Amino acid sequence: MAITLVNPAGLPEIPAYRQVAIATGSKLVFVAGQVAWDADGTTVGKGDLAAQVERCYLNLGTALAAAGATFDDVAKLTAYVVDWTPDKLALFLAGVDRAATALGGVPVPPATLIGVAALDVPEHLVEVEATAVID
Repeated sequence: MAITLVNPAGLPEIPAYRQVAIATGSKLVFVAGQVAWDADGTTVGKGDLAAQVERCYLNLGTALAAAGATFDDVAKLTAYVVDWTPDKLALFLAGVDRAATALGGVPVPPATLIGVAALDVPEHLVEVEATAVID
């Protein structure tokens, strides 16, 4: 495995992610931000943040597999959430949990969540991108 995830002493332990990813692989994989589209380009979970988060992670899994990577190879995740407020965290994490169940687990690499005014399509509530490292 090309990624080691750690929480260094002196930084808080956050259950949803690790503070640092140490990459030793030789190939970088950059996955474009994934939204809640199915394979036909139809939005999944209109109005449902948890369903859209789940679909974003499932789409990331598909994209990673195409590059020969898995979630174990992810060094960094960035999520963009429309009209973010802290009360949406439970829905966001519920979507991640559902995706983890479907995928057999998802990583806890360093992650950033950014609140945004809007995304590319009005019904999209979230977009998630990933950077992975493989040998």
